[in-house]
Amino acid sequence: MQAMQGIQVFEQVLILVVLATAFIALGYAYWLARQTFSADKGSQLMQRVWGFIKDGANAYLRTQLRTIAILIVVLTIAMFLSVALVKPTGEANELFCPADVEAAYALDISTYAPGGITEANVLAALALRAETPKQIATNYGYADFNPERVAARVECPSAVTGVATGRALAFAMGAIFSATVGFMGMNMAVQGNVRVAAASRVSFKRALTIAYRSGTITGMLTDGLGLLGGTLIFIIFGKASPDVLLGFGFGGTLLALFMRVGGGIYTKAADVGADLVGKVEADLPEDDPRNAAVIADLVGDNVGDCAGMAADIFESYEVTIVSSLILGLALTSLTGQLFWIVLPLLVRGIGVVSSIIGTYTVSMWKVDDAEEAMYKSYEISSAITIISTFLLAVFYAGAQDPGGDLLSHLSLGAMVAIGVALAVAFNPLTAFATSAKSPRVQKIAKSTVFGPALVILEGVSLGYMSSVWSAIVIVASILASVLVFSVNFPQEWALPVFSVGALIAVVAIIRGFLKKDVVSGIFQALWIMVFALFLISMRDVGADNRFVYTLFGVTLIGVGMLSHTGNNVSMDTFGPISDNANGIAELAGEDFDDNARQILADLDAAGNTTKAITKGIAIGSAVIAAVSLFGSFFIDIERVMPEERLATFTRSINLADPIVFIGVLLGACLPLIFGSLLIKAVNRAAGYIMAEVRRQLAIPEIMKGERTPDYAQAVSISTRAAQTELIPLGLIAILSPIVIGLLLKEQALGGFLVGVIVSGQLQAVFMANAGGAWDNAKKYIEDGNMGGKGSANHKASVVGDTVGDPFKDTAGPALNPMIKVINLVALIMAPLVVQTQAADATLPVVIISLIGIVLIVLSIRRSDRDTDTVEIAAPPKELKKAHAPAGD
Repeated sequence: MQAMQGIQVFEQVLILVVLATAFIALGYAYWLARQTFSADKGSQLMQRVWGFIKDGANAYLRTQLRTIAILIVVLTIAMFLSVALVKPTGEANELFCPADVEAAYALDISTYAPGGITEANVLAALALRAETPKQIATNYGYADFNPERVAARVECPSAVTGVATGRALAFAMGAIFSATVGFMGMNMAVQGNVRVAAASRVSFKRALTIAYRSGTITGMLTDGLGLLGGTLIFIIFGKASPDVLLGFGFGGTLLALFMRVGGGIYTKAADVGADLVGKVEADLPEDDPRNAAVIADLVGDNVGDCAGMAADIFESYEVTIVSSLILGLALTSLTGQLFWIVLPLLVRGIGVVSSIIGTYTVSMWKVDDAEEAMYKSYEISSAITIISTFLLAVFYAGAQDPGGDLLSHLSLGAMVAIGVALAVAFNPLTAFATSAKSPRVQKIAKSTVFGPALVILEGVSLGYMSSVWSAIVIVASILASVLVFSVNFPQEWALPVFSVGALIAVVAIIRGFLKKDVVSGIFQALWIMVFALFLISMRDVGADNRFVYTLFGVTLIGVGMLSHTGNNVSMDTFGPISDNANGIAELAGEDFDDNARQILADLDAAGNTTKAITKGIAIGSAVIAAVSLFGSFFIDIERVMPEERLATFTRSINLADPIVFIGVLLGACLPLIFGSLLIKAVNRAAGYIMAEVRRQLAIPEIMKGERTPDYAQAVSISTRAAQTELIPLGLIAILSPIVIGLLLKEQALGGFLVGVIVSGQLQAVFMANAGGAWDNAKKYIEDGNMGGKGSANHKASVVGDTVGDPFKDTAGPALNPMIKVINLVALIMAPLVVQTQAADATLPVVIISLIGIVLIVLSIRRSDRDTDTVEIAAPPKELKKAHAPAGD
């Protein structure tokens, strides 16, 4: 395998093991799917309701894929041209024209090496494969030898064709894999919900097992396909794989954006319309079969929370691999060691195994709390990943240290552990901001006595503050990467610190044993040892290359944070499965006893919390991935920068430059534009849903429960509303960095990315947590507090929840893929931005930029259009009196 040349045999074996792990994940998903299909689906009436949900969800996703198919084809061609129009990288030339590149190395080294060596001798040394070109040049006193630059000067048409074809095919593969994760994951969630409803009549454990394992199928598909695509590309293209992986990551990210945008509009249009008419105007209970939007609401849970979240985390999974390989390649060029690009793949393989073990153990805990079972299993996965990664850092990376110091790269394990810790840290942070048990959320519930206005103000206040908490945690994790590569921890203190950490860890285990909670004691011991090893791992790498090391550390934080993608997606999908199961039980009108009702209510409540937590993890991972891509942007710019401009190039942006500051401001505006257009889209579609629900409730037979509403009409309204917004919002995200880069150049484009990342992160957390807080404040009241259901306080909380719905399930989550789409487009555009600054390129650049600006303006105007007037009579008086359940 030419692409694997230079990688040691045992490393090649490890990479093949990682590839096999991807197939194991897919096999595990298939095994879980068979278990789900074998479970009982309940009565005919339950299956009838389930059929409505299944048909609506499948119809929506099929319509969405048809809507975006043409754009995917166009962008596949664009991916080919993005490589064909620029010079290939040195790594691509080395892969496709190895003889020509080695000749160029020999000529350059023999010409500039002061130690004196002939071309023939250099070629002979290269043929032995014992040393890298950089090492050979350094041995002869040529320390400034840059193999990537030398290789990039070689004319290699096959490299252009090969990488261009690879990127285009990888883009299509990423899009297909992302769509597959969304479509199949959503279908398995739909298959699970009716079976969970049936299992609730048996036992809590049986219902929990089916609900969680149905969600785990989606998690394993995300893990398996993500690892499969990334590893295959690495095996085929080797060190040139980052160029191709950009296409793979972009395909997955773009599909995730469409899934998030479309699914978010669909689900919240139906939810808002159903709640405002059903609960506020007509006093109907949750999931009342007389509400024409109730099926659309349940369908929306699947297309928004299942398909959208799965595709969202899938693309974060890929983006962190892209950035880690780009930055790892830069470190390989500096050190001559390949473990920088191999280790992230190995960590991903470990993460898949740990997720399989962790997700399987959820049903094995002897607890009656679904959240507790999931958290304990998550900690098991964390322990496996952290311990295994530290072993890799010592016995794989450390073993390759020239000085024989096994602890020389302990920092790699520490950074992955920080990433795992960051994901864990979002659990209490998100719960404090959104859980019904939180005093801050209960304060929102108490404000209902003063009406909906104060409910909204209290939620806005909490949302803003939670953004600060989230930002501080992310700052701390990035700061950890800065410290570990810039501070020297005294090596003579290493053994005492390790010993003290081990002693405290033993005390924690004993304490847990005495409290009859030895599992928690073991987990506390784990984190104590992680802190001790983090301190020991701190080593200054020197000012010259600290930038690259630090950013590589940030990418490993992202790799660690998403190493438990299987767990995260399982926890998220568990939410809509449980919600739908509860809804099916309500709509079917079956005789569920009090125990079954309580089981479904407990699972639903746990699902609400896990959904909120995984949203927090998704946002955090999006920021870490975006920061990694931002660092990769400067590395890529430097690699293609003309040599005459290298002397003035810096890996930073100058905010004092007005052009750069313009880029920052425009970038900061984009998340606000996105959020504005998405919320307006939900508002517009919700108006149509409300009109339809009012129209149908005005029919006496429907109001009395003697006739089934036309559920398909509301499903159709939500589907049309969601599809209308896909292309305009996608064009805004794709074209904006292209226009900024071509017109204002690379420094302003860097500023633009900074604005998008900072503004997008704060806005996404604010909207997700404010919406979650309003939602759970309403649920707190529905549990019998503050007057309970039907009270004035409850109606005030419903208004707050309605405002929060598009925040937490549409605009906030859609910012995650938007941030990464923009960063990936900027990375893909980086060579073009640098190479189109000649005078003869001015006219084409201006024309393309003007076309882009026109399309952006038209897209904004299209999405910001006014709502069509809906002519419908005011709700009849009968709606106000409709307190009786269906059939009375």
